[in-house]
Amino acid sequence: MRKLKLQIQMTADGFVGRQNGDTDWMWFPSEKDENSFLDVVTMAESSDTLLLGRKMTRRFVDHWENMADNMADNPAHHMAELMVNMRKIVFSKTEANITGRNLKVENGDLASAVQAIKNEKGKDIIVYGGADFVSSLVDLNLIDEYYLIINPVAIGNGMSIFKAQKILKLVSSHVYKSGKVINKYIPA
Repeated sequence: MRKLKLQIQMTADGFVGRQNGDTDWMWFPSEKDENSFLDVVTMAESSDTLLLGRKMTRRFVDHWENMADNMADNPAHHMAELMVNMRKIVFSKTEANITGRNLKVENGDLASAVQAIKNEKGKDIIVYGGADFVSSLVDLNLIDEYYLIINPVAIGNGMSIFKAQKILKLVSSHVYKSGKVINKYIPA
């Protein structure tokens, strides 16, 4: 069975966004570290399906399609091509038509649909967000591996993907020169 891998950036105090959803804290000055981005690309390469929540889809799709089409010299161009070419399934209770390359909308039961995708043949499945969507996946115990990228900044309050206690087992941890730490967890 394919694994559903969550890769998400969060603050040192555990938030994935400000109360209004802003993630400006991800770009606070820190030492650049190309290795952290290469690890993000490697994880994307290990997946052939991307799950998205409706709220983040438009911004996500527009960003990567624009970069793939218009920024061939950008260091993130390879990642853009991966994101554009990857099969994307957007989960929405309210919209049936969302446009984007290799994008399909799923309006059915979240748990059943994700389980069916996990049972398909292929590479692993990745999810980046949004916060409410990821929180639903966490609540339903659908995440097989958590890759939590901890940024060296605290914001005091904001959006969490954890709405209740969740016991996780640390598998690995890597510190980057930027001060970011990526912790890989599995459900305990």
